[in-house]
Amino acid sequence: MSKSPLVTRTELRKRKEEAEREEQKYLEQQKKEADKEYRKKEKEISSFYRKEHKKQKEITKSRSNEQTKIRERSSTLTKAIIVVAILLAIVIFIVLNL
Repeated sequence: MSKSPLVTRTELRKRKEEAEREEQKYLEQQKKEADKEYRKKEKEISSFYRKEHKKQKEITKSRSNEQTKIRERSSTLTKAIIVVAILLAIVIFIVLNL
């Protein structure tokens, strides 16, 4: 039997470093794949909600604004009706007196 070892310490160290490098490469690859998957999911989610946002129109009307518009319109119409009624009464009065 020979006294030299079957595997030297330097050879063991090289094998260990190689295994660590391969493991590091594998972890980096897994991280890249996970990152791609995450970005893909994020893109799907954002496009879904973007579509939902486009479907919903922005609300520009409110009850109080609509009520004030209706009141203003009503008062304007009431005033117009009163003016027309007065003018009609004047015309009828003039026609009957002539």
